[in-house]
This record gives sequence, structure tokens and C-alpha cells, in this order.
Amino acid sequence: MRILRKVQLSYLLLAPTLLFLVLFFFVPLVQVVGTAFRARGGGFTLAHWQRLFTDIHFPDALKNTLLLALLIIPAQLVLAFLAALIINKQGRGSTALLYIYAIPLGISDLAAGLIWLSIFTERGYLNSLLQNLGFIERPILYLSSRSPQWLVAAVVITEVWRATPLVMVILLSGLQMIAKDYLEAAEIFGCSWWQKVRLVILPLLKPSIQSALIMRTILAFQVFGPIVVLAGRLLPVLASESFHWYAIIRHEYIASAYALLLMVLSVLVTWSYLVLLRTKEEQLGVM
Repeated sequence: MRILRKVQLSYLLLAPTLLFLVLFFFVPLVQVVGTAFRARGGGFTLAHWQRLFTDIHFPDALKNTLLLALLIIPAQLVLAFLAALIINKQGRGSTALLYIYAIPLGISDLAAGLIWLSIFTERGYLNSLLQNLGFIERPILYLSSRSPQWLVAAVVITEVWRATPLVMVILLSGLQMIAKDYLEAAEIFGCSWWQKVRLVILPLLKPSIQSALIMRTILAFQVFGPIVVLAGRLLPVLASESFHWYAIIRHEYIASAYALLLMVLSVLVTWSYLVLLRTKEEQLGVM
């Protein structure tokens, strides 16, 4: 009876999570898949996908989505790892650094876009500072179709500033799980700081890195707020195109196709991370 009660308690504790997943993930997923392949009059069709692939903005949206992910994720991983190493040392000021570093976690992506819009706009803080210092004579148009490289840079900077603390928290948790015995043994064998990082910390941190990469890649594919605020349709991505087709054009079928394509990309990248970043124990288990 005691074992039965424990099993019932386990299912009872899992029930809210399962209910949340069913209502807010599984049901919308089924609706999106059904809408993406359903004709207006009912029945199966691929016309929406043909329209999506022939959309004039689709090539740029796909290219920009992949480009932003390639720029944002490595920068976030490196910065978060360095910050986690510094904070994990628990030296003087490390707690204050942790609090300061975690401030962007409480800011939404839309609010982060507005903050950096005030910096990069024509009369923003960046141009004002450069003019006051005498580096430029007239304001630079960072957020313009004439300077697409600055549009990409503004979105990358905004997203790196906003979401890097999330990666840092994951990596810091992984660092604190590493036993100090490994690092002490490395010091006894005369390993340098870089050797300890490369040969001890990174292999043991692989599960945390895997989790951080999966989460940030999925969120990087879905980046929306900063792009809408800073660039609008000057920098189309898959998420913004899905929103445009649904909210502006009122074509939920194409919007669902864009959303489903995003999900497929996320699943493929997640699977690649799970395969490429397997630990030795996982590899032996598969074999």
C-alpha cells in the first residue's frame, strides 16, 4: 500500500506539469500542424507550403534566422562561460557581479528592444556620445536599410545582452556541481589554467553546455521582440514573418506553416546537439 501511495503521489505531483504541456504545447501543436496542411474548404493540401516557399521574403527570413543564430549563440556561450568562471571563484565582488549580470533576466525581449532602440536610434545615446566626444559630425543611421550590417549588429547586441545571463546561470550551476577534487588533482599534476579548463572543466561541463545550447538555439530561432522594435520588416526572420502573415495579412495557414518550419528547425538542431555532445556514458549506453 505504501508503494502504491508513493506512485499515486508521483502522478499527482506530475499532473499540473502534464496538464500545462497538454493545454499549451500539445493542443496548439496539433492545431498548427492541422492548419498548415488544411485547405480553406477542408481537406489536405500543400498549397500553403508552395506559397511559403515562393514568398519573396522567405529566403531572407530563413537566411537571417540562421545568421542571427550563428552570431548570437557562440557569443553568448563564450561570454556566459567566462562570467560563470569568474563568479564561481567566489572572489571579492563575485556576488555583486552575479546580481548585476542577472539584471537582464527580468527584462522582456520587447523591453530590451526599446532600451537598445534608445541607444541606436538617430538621436540616441550612442550618436550623442560620439558627437560630444568629437568622433562624428552628424548622426549615423544605424537602423536603416542602407546599413543592413548595423541592423544585424544591433539585434545581436540586444539579444546577447538580454539572454546571456540565462546561459550563465545554467553553466554556473554546472560548474558548482564539479567536485573540487578534480581541479586539485589537475593542479598537483602541474596543469595550467587553460589546461584545467580544456581537460577538466569543459568535459565535465558538457551536459550543462548541451542544455544551454539547446535552450538558446530554440530561443534564438524564435527571436522576435528586438527585431520588431529595431528593424521591423527591414530584417525579416521566420518568427516575424509568421506574425506578419497572421496579424497583418490575416492568413493563419501561411503563418502556421512558418511556425511549423521553425519547430522542425528547432527539433533538428536539438537532435544534432544530443548526438554531437553526448557524454562518454551516453555513447557507451548507445553502443
